[in-house]
Amino acid sequence: MKSFPLKVVTPDGVQFEGQAEELVVRTISGDMGIMAGHINCVTALGMGRALIVSNGVRREAACIGGMLSVLDGAVSLVPTTFEWADQIDVPRAEAAEMRARKMLEDKAGLSDADLRVAEARLKRALVRESVAAVRR
Repeated sequence: MKSFPLKVVTPDGVQFEGQAEELVVRTISGDMGIMAGHINCVTALGMGRALIVSNGVRREAACIGGMLSVLDGAVSLVPTTFEWADQIDVPRAEAAEMRARKMLEDKAGLSDADLRVAEARLKRALVRESVAAVRR
C-alpha cells in the first residue's frame, strides 16, 4: 500500500512524524479518511478518534480540535489535544466525566456559556474513555 508523509504536532510537541498508509480523523463535518494521493485540502478538526496506520500497524488516539491540511501529498495534523490510546489516564477521564455530568445535572444557576463548557468537557471525557477502551 502506498504511503504519505504525516506529521502530528500539538502545543506539546511532535506526536508522530513518519510515513503512513492511512489517517482517519473526525472533522467538524464528520469523519475523513486520508490515503496517498489525496487532494489538497484544509479543514477544522472536531472531537473524536484518530486512526493512524503506519507500516501496517494501527494506532488510535483521542484527537480534539485543531486543523488538518493536505498539501501536495504531505499531511499535517495540528490538533489542540492528541493522546495515544495507551497514554490516556482513564481514572482522570472518568473523574472529568463525573464532574461534567454533575454540573449538567445541577444546571440551575449555570449561564449558557457554563452549560456549553460542561457539555464540551463531558464530550472530551467520553472521547478519551472510548479511545482508551481500545487498549483494554
